[in-house]
Amino acid sequence: MMGKKVAVLGAGVMGRGITHVCAAGGFDVTMYDIESALLEKSIDTIASNLQKGVTLGKLEAAERTAALQRIKYSTDLAKATAEVDLVIEAIPEDLELKQKVFSELDKLCLAHTIFASNTSSMSITEIASVVGKPERTIGLHFFNPVHMMKLVEIVCGLETSEKTFKNCEEMCRKMGKITVKINEFPGFVTTRINALIGNEAFNMLQEGLGSPEDIDMAVKLGLNHPMGPFEMVDLVGLDTRLNILQYLHKTLGDKYRPAPLMVKYVKAGRLGRKVGKGIYDYKEKQVK
Repeated sequence: MMGKKVAVLGAGVMGRGITHVCAAGGFDVTMYDIESALLEKSIDTIASNLQKGVTLGKLEAAERTAALQRIKYSTDLAKATAEVDLVIEAIPEDLELKQKVFSELDKLCLAHTIFASNTSSMSITEIASVVGKPERTIGLHFFNPVHMMKLVEIVCGLETSEKTFKNCEEMCRKMGKITVKINEFPGFVTTRINALIGNEAFNMLQEGLGSPEDIDMAVKLGLNHPMGPFEMVDLVGLDTRLNILQYLHKTLGDKYRPAPLMVKYVKAGRLGRKVGKGIYDYKEKQVK
């Protein structure tokens, strides 16, 4: 059984969601980011989401208080990771950046610390190539919103050990997650399928097949998806989805070539909910 101390790198949407479920699952967790203002905002968001759980009767008030007491935050990577049993990286989808961070972790962390990446598409084997013990490196692909979505894809690289996998599987169970074991291949399972659906929706919009609202409604009601492809991409972030498609296009071939209209939206700065405007205008709808 693994220990109880976790560090989460990145205080963005995914980082704060992972911090939330780690704390709710009984882990002492330190959230790291270079921006202290973002860390403070993330703590406020976690507190608000936990309170919603209390209001809905899914969580006791005492459990909310205990979870918040388990969370610390830091702008010092060495302090945040020095004594932890597991590090979960949730930084932007940039292979060189991830390798740089993992190389630093290799110098800072304890000999038994497991290094996990929340990457949704990139090679765990490549990320692990910069550390001294690649058998301790693994992928833990959580889904947004993390505190509501049940699935975690556990992605094993070429050198990932069975001990590392079992420890992470147990940790995810403690957080109330259901896991699937994925042998590494670009895009894993869900990202490849989502990327194709979202990209094809942009091609349809580009061709004038229908409005975003009608395409979303058709997918939700006709295929029983909880969200339409445009609602999904606005939630994920158009820039994030474009980066994933570009990586999959490079590694898996032409069927993942990004739709030109998606590229145009990203160039225009229409990145989705996080900026208030993507396919839909959330400022007009007053959706936060």
